Amino acid sequence: GKNPWWSIIVAPIPALLGSILIFMDQHITAVIVNRKENKMRKGGGYHLDLLILSVTIVFNSILGIPWYVASTILSITHVKSLQKESETSAPGEKRTFLGIREQRITSIVVFILVGLSAFMTKVLSYIPMPVLYGVFLYMGINSLNGIQMFDRLLLFFMPKKYQPDYSFLRKIPITRVHLFTLIQIICFMVLWLIQEFKSVSILFPIMLVVIIGIRKLLDYIFTQYELKVLDDVLPQSKRQERMEQEETFRRMSICETDVGEPAYTNSAFASDENLKKRNTEEKTGIFPDILKI
Repeated sequence: GKNPWWSIIVAPIPALLGSILIFMDQHITAVIVNRKENKMRKGGGYHLDLLILSVTIVFNSILGIPWYVASTILSITHVKSLQKESETSAPGEKRTFLGIREQRITSIVVFILVGLSAFMTKVLSYIPMPVLYGVFLYMGINSLNGIQMFDRLLLFFMPKKYQPDYSFLRKIPITRVHLFTLIQIICFMVLWLIQEFKSVSILFPIMLVVIIGIRKLLDYIFTQYELKVLDDVLPQSKRQERMEQEETFRRMSICETDVGEPAYTNSAFASDENLKKRNTEEKTGIFPDILKI
C-alpha cells in the first residue's frame, strides 16, 4: 500500500543513519586498504570513490536493488592475495614484503561474476550453505592476522613466557594492555548485539558515533603515552618511528638521572630545533610516562 503522508517528514532520519553507516564503512575499508604498510604506488581516490558510490546508490534505490559498498573483510583478503614477496634461497630465511600487485583484472572479473550470478541462481543453489559459511569463516579468520586487537586478545590465553615480543608489551604493563583490550571487546559485543537484533539494528550507525565518544573518555583512564602505543591515530609506519624516538628519549632520561647532566648535549639532539621540540612535547604531555622515570 501507499506510505502515510508523515513518512516524508521522518524519512531524513533513517536516511541520515544510512549515510553515516555508508560513509564510515566505505572510508574505513579504503583507509585500511590504502595504508602505507601495503606500499601502494598509486594514490587512493577517497573522494572519487565516495562520489561514484553515491551515484550508484541513487540508481539502486530507484531500481529497488541493494546498495553496493566496500566490504572490509573481502577487501583485506583481496589485498593479501595480491602481495608480492621476495624469493628465499637459504633455509629459514624470512621473506620480505615487496608490495601489492596493483592491477584491475581481478576486480573486473569479480564484478563480472557478481553480475552473472543473477543468471546462475539454479547452479548456485546446488552449493551447500555450510560450504559458503566455511569459505566466509576462512576469509574472516585469515584477515585477523596482523590486527593488534586480535594479537592482544590472544594474550589472555598465553603464559607470560610464551608471549611474543610485541613492541607494546615492552612499553606498557600487561595489566593495562588487558584493560584496554577488555574495553574494546565490550564495545565490539555491544555493536554485534545491536546489529544482531532487527528491532534495534537501526541504532547501529548511532552506536558507531557513540564509540567515538567512548574513545575520547579513555583519556581519563589511560595516559596519552599508553593510548599512543595501543591506539595511535598515526599510521603504523609513523607510529613505529615515533616509538623509536620516544625510546631514545627514555634512554636519555635514564642517562641524565644517572650522570646528573643531559645525555643529549653532544648528540644530534643538541640542535636548537630538536631541543625546542622536546620541550614542547614535555609541556604538552605527549609522553608523560617517560618524564616520570
